Amino acid sequence: MHGPDPANAHPMEGFPQVCFIKNTVTNPNIIVGDYTYYDDPVDSEGFERNVLYHFPFVGDKLIIGKFCAIAREAKFIMNGANHKISGISSYPFFIFGNGWEKVLPREGELPYKGDTVVGNDVWIGYDALIMPGVKIGNGAIISSRSVVASDVPAYTIIGGNPARPIRQRFDDESVARLEALAWWDWPVETITRHLGLIVAGDVDALKGIA
Repeated sequence: MHGPDPANAHPMEGFPQVCFIKNTVTNPNIIVGDYTYYDDPVDSEGFERNVLYHFPFVGDKLIIGKFCAIAREAKFIMNGANHKISGISSYPFFIFGNGWEKVLPREGELPYKGDTVVGNDVWIGYDALIMPGVKIGNGAIISSRSVVASDVPAYTIIGGNPARPIRQRFDDESVARLEALAWWDWPVETITRHLGLIVAGDVDALKGIA
């Protein structure tokens, strides 16, 4: 056997609160890698409800890598939430029409921070909030109820509001080696064969595997 089937939405038999969400996401602007799961005892298949203000006309994407663990109520705020802030009022008059559409913002007047990108092997804790355009590096850990408003380096633990680095999980040289190894892209047979090393802390032991 080579691990659970990534095409099975609920890989743990009798435990539907865990869902491989690549199988249930329908929005083409949400891209999720294999084995990434959302854990929610209420509705694990409904991950998309936590991707907020994600309007098609804005065009931004939420991209999540492989082997990520996303806890219940983690939320992603997308660029559609932004209001124009360069004027006296930030109120979005134009959305109500009836003559107010005359102040529709021109192209470039609404803040836009691009796609939100979550790397591989990222753990996002309970009720964390990810702001628009944030880039989260591979192997990062986001503490529960953190508000992530800026990019997160690879293999860094962050927490708080706004979230700040707590510590780096490995030294710089080891992080660079892990990024180059990219174990999450190995064939699943190779991952299964070397799971003991992947879950251990000896980076050197992974050299030469793939």
